[in-house]
Amino acid sequence: MRTQVGIVGAGPSGLLLAEMLHRHGVESVVLEKHSRAHVLGRIRAGVLEPTTVDVLRENGLAERLDREGHVHDGVRIVWSGRDGFLIDINRHCGKRFVAYGQTNLQEDLFAAADRRGAQIITEAADVQWLDTSIRFKHGGKARQLDCDFIAGCDGFHGISRGYIPVKREYEKLYPFGWLGILSETPPLKEIAYCHSPRGFALASQRSPMLSRYYIHVPVWTEIKARFPRDWAEAIVSGPSIEKSIAPLRSYVAEPMQHGRLFLAGDAAHIVPPTGAKGLNLAVSDVYYLSRALAEYYRSGSMTLLDAYSETALHRVWASVRISWYLTTLLHRFPDASEFDQRAQEYELEYLLSSHHAQAALAEQYAGLPL
Repeated sequence: MRTQVGIVGAGPSGLLLAEMLHRHGVESVVLEKHSRAHVLGRIRAGVLEPTTVDVLRENGLAERLDREGHVHDGVRIVWSGRDGFLIDINRHCGKRFVAYGQTNLQEDLFAAADRRGAQIITEAADVQWLDTSIRFKHGGKARQLDCDFIAGCDGFHGISRGYIPVKREYEKLYPFGWLGILSETPPLKEIAYCHSPRGFALASQRSPMLSRYYIHVPVWTEIKARFPRDWAEAIVSGPSIEKSIAPLRSYVAEPMQHGRLFLAGDAAHIVPPTGAKGLNLAVSDVYYLSRALAEYYRSGSMTLLDAYSETALHRVWASVRISWYLTTLLHRFPDASEFDQRAQEYELEYLLSSHHAQAALAEQYAGLPL
C-alpha cells in the first residue's frame, strides 16, 4: 500500500487529522489496533474550548455538536460554607465553550470518514515501522504501508513515542485519582468544580439526561456531601451505567517529532482532567500538523513541519500549567500541612474577591488562540 501520510491511531486526533488533510487534498491511511466498536465504546472527556469548536465548524464536523452540545459561559468553582464564583469566559474573553461528549465526537468523525470513503484499517496488529514504511498484520496476513510521513496519534500507551530516539520527558504524578461515574440522570445546570473538606468533586454533563461526576471515592453520598446544600439538593441520584478510575498525572515528551514522524495528542502529552485540556490539545496538535503537511504538499516547504514541535509545545505547556494549578488548588493532598490548607483556602478567597484574578483564570481556562 502507498499513501502520503500514515496515521497510527483512530481516536479523535487521528481521525480529525485525516479529515483535515483530506480537505487540503492530502491522502492518508489510518491504522487502528482495536475494533471500531472498541474505539466508539471508550468514555472520555466532553468540555470543548472555543477554539476547538471553531476548528470543528471550519471542517464541517459541528452539525450535531451545534444541535446537541450545551453552550456554557464558564464553569463554577464552589466550596462548602462560602459563595462560589463563575470562571466567566464569555464575560472576560467574549467566548463560550461547549459540553459535548468525546464519544459523540468520535461517532461524528467516523461518520465523516465513511462519507468520503476514507481508508481506515482497524484491528491492525503488531504495528511497527522502518523509516517511513509501516508494517503490520491484518487478518493474519503481513502487510506494509509506505508513506511520506507518519503521524503517531495512538495515545499514551501507544508505540509511536518509542520511535523518537532522543527526547526529554517531564512528568508529575499526583497522589490520588478520580472515581468517575456516568449516570442517565439530568445533570446540574452548570458544570461545577467543588473544593470540600472531604475532598474534590466535579459535576459535569454530556446531555440533558446524561451526567458525569468525579470524586475521590464513595459515590452519590460523597458527591452530595461535598457540594453546598443547595447544589446537593439539585443532584438527581440514580444507577451508574459506567464507572472508571482516572489516575492523575502530568506528562510532556519533547520534542514531538523526529525525522518524518510526528506525535499528536496523548502520544506526546497527558494532563490531569482538572483543566479539561486533553481533547482540546489533541485538536490543536492536529491543526498545526495538518497545516504544516498541507504547506509541504502545496509548496514543498518544510518550514512549518520543522517548527511543528516548538509551535505545538507552546500551547501544550500553557495547558499543562493551568491543569496543574487547578489540580493543586482544588484537591486536598494527603501530606498537606495546616499551613498548606490555609494557603489553599486563601487562594480560593482571593479568586472569589478579585476581578482581575478571575479574568486571568478565565483567559487560561479558555485556552490560547491557535
